Amino acid sequence: MTERLKPETPEQVLEAVQWGLAEGHTYEVTGQGSKRGYGAPPAATHGLDLTGLSGIQLYEPGELVMSAGCATPLADIAAALNEHRQRLAFEPPNLGPLLASGTMGGGSIGGLFACNLAGPRRIQAGAARDHLLGFHGVSGLGEQFKSGGRVVKNVTGFDLCKLMAGSFGTLAVLTDVTFKVLPMPEKTRTVLVLGLSDDDAVVALTRALHGAYDVSGAVHLPADIAAESGVSYVVDAGCSVTAIRIEGPGPSVDVRCRALRDDLAGFGDTEELHSSNSHSLWREVRDVDFFIGDDKQVWRLSVAPADGPAVARAIQGEIGGRVFYDWGGGLIWLAIKERPDADHQSVRAVVDAAGGHATLIRASEPVRAAVPVFHPQAPALAAITQRVKESFDPKGLFNPGRMG
Repeated sequence: MTERLKPETPEQVLEAVQWGLAEGHTYEVTGQGSKRGYGAPPAATHGLDLTGLSGIQLYEPGELVMSAGCATPLADIAAALNEHRQRLAFEPPNLGPLLASGTMGGGSIGGLFACNLAGPRRIQAGAARDHLLGFHGVSGLGEQFKSGGRVVKNVTGFDLCKLMAGSFGTLAVLTDVTFKVLPMPEKTRTVLVLGLSDDDAVVALTRALHGAYDVSGAVHLPADIAAESGVSYVVDAGCSVTAIRIEGPGPSVDVRCRALRDDLAGFGDTEELHSSNSHSLWREVRDVDFFIGDDKQVWRLSVAPADGPAVARAIQGEIGGRVFYDWGGGLIWLAIKERPDADHQSVRAVVDAAGGHATLIRASEPVRAAVPVFHPQAPALAAITQRVKESFDPKGLFNPGRMG
């Protein structure tokens, strides 16, 4: 990469894209840079630094809507929302520490939607893409365009918000985004079930999720993972911990927690975390704190919850590693030793057999350059993906190679 351009306005972004098209240049597109280690290393000739496009442009707490420049730090978004006891309901993770990116503040709002990141509350609130109402951007054709607006009913025709979310900046440069926000709950508590096997934990989590408890988080930490928590109740348990989060009005939370503990009493001893400890535990889960600071590859495996324990055992039996389960068992976080790139074949063979998919979240740059970071698509889906790419960025201007 020879040079980084830093536009200060959407018009300057357009000029940069048109110049790149005319001169045959390509761009690595970044906001705060917290997720540069996620995805394959882009083979770009120039950088396009969007940090000049920062700032909250509109916030109407009564309408539950906010608009912001694409590079606005998530910390700034959270601070503004906190003043009105509101939040991003899909619980965006801060992967900066896990990726050792040097950016610890959670990255930018545009990067969050571009990577479609959501935390433990996804099982209740949906993915990041479900909260994106609209955006302005510049396509690889050198044209400004927009989609959606400030309310859900403005999303008509092709829902380009869903298309841009998860595209990792390979289709267009977003210059601003508009998104939904929601009120914070009055109370948060977490029911803990102690000492369950992985299989029994998934059964308990499934029971909780299918009950009338309105669960907003469902995670299982095997004993070796629970031992690394910063929450005393979890560490002091000295065994595996299965955690189920309940949020909402105070009286309702009290009733639902009591009913849930009664319902799960047959599985094992139960405990309860109140607000502060609950927030600490779910932040650890959200940010994958348990795998920060080591030299291991980190994988994110999506499977049917009932298949989660068997998938984890098969991988661990073949190549080792450590795991914990989120989303009721349907999301497995896996850490394995940094070894030759052939290990990805073992991981993906097991996940393929279960009908799931595996994403390599963290690895050394040589491994990310050699291994498909994202799960290979079926031929028909890959052909559709390529046609979409050619429609928005036919010259491969943006983040070339990042998605394989």
